[in-house]
Amino acid sequence: MDNLTSQYKDVWVFAEQRHGVITPVVYELLGEGKKIAGETGSDLCALLIGKNVSSLADELIMYGADKVYVADDPLLENYTTDGYTKVFSDAISKYKPEIVLYGATHIGRDLAPRIAARVNTGLTADCTKLEVDPEDKKLKQTRPAFGGNLMATIICPDHRPQMSTVRPGVMEKAAKNETNRGTVIIVDLKLQAEDIRTRIINIIKSKKNIVSLTDADIIVSGGKGLGCPEGFNLIKQLADVLGGSVGASRAAVDAGWIDHSNQVGQTGTTVKPKIYIACGISGAIQHLAGMSQSDIIIAINKNPDAPIFSVADYGIVGDLNQVIPMLVEAFSEHRTQTA
Repeated sequence: MDNLTSQYKDVWVFAEQRHGVITPVVYELLGEGKKIAGETGSDLCALLIGKNVSSLADELIMYGADKVYVADDPLLENYTTDGYTKVFSDAISKYKPEIVLYGATHIGRDLAPRIAARVNTGLTADCTKLEVDPEDKKLKQTRPAFGGNLMATIICPDHRPQMSTVRPGVMEKAAKNETNRGTVIIVDLKLQAEDIRTRIINIIKSKKNIVSLTDADIIVSGGKGLGCPEGFNLIKQLADVLGGSVGASRAAVDAGWIDHSNQVGQTGTTVKPKIYIACGISGAIQHLAGMSQSDIIIAINKNPDAPIFSVADYGIVGDLNQVIPMLVEAFSEHRTQTA
């Protein structure tokens, strides 16, 4: 390692929070970051940015952070690209982390490339696997490429920090330990109002129900095999009786049958529930990339040669319009008997 890169140490996680609540992907990043820190002989650190967020530092420490850097300022109350980029870039320049991990959320995907450009380093987006090279300790960052038809492993040999955005739902969450101890470091900010070119006048939250697939234990997904948007009424019935969430293939979303927030796959949400039920989904590689890590996969399709059956633990060949009502009835009776 040359003199320039040897100045950098520690693994940093961007502790993204929204309205004072840590986003779920942060716990996954802390779990993966702890492994990487152990293999590189460094500390796991979190950078917390916002207004009145210092109280969240203890939670990050309980989930494995050795150090928490806190950038707390009224100008950081709401996310802005300019404000967060300046604060984060200044912290990198001062503290010199060797590796920085972000969640591939809307904010992470906006922020990470700006910081990469500002500090003159590389960025690997939408990673699904991170490894440390045992020989030179470089971070090997793996992501789907060419529409998910191959996996590319990327390194950043000459610049620091090594940076990745990581897809939510693919890493194991860190375990909480209330006895963990860590250090809180207050970041000396040099942020002025004129550094932020945009001003947030008002935030209007959508009234529609946005499904959260990342944390769901059971997901019932529908594809073009449903035949029409009304087919999702069947999917919802099965999901409701199982206490699960409704997912969808990209084809169903592109057809306008259901909201994009329900989409599972490479261009949607990566999920790994305990049970994943694919109904009328052929099993394109882009979809498989987003759900193949599920504990149990059940496929319902009238085509016995559908690719989805190659990853399914259980397969039902038949008309979903007949199969799903039978399952709903069976599970409803079971729930009634055990109530």
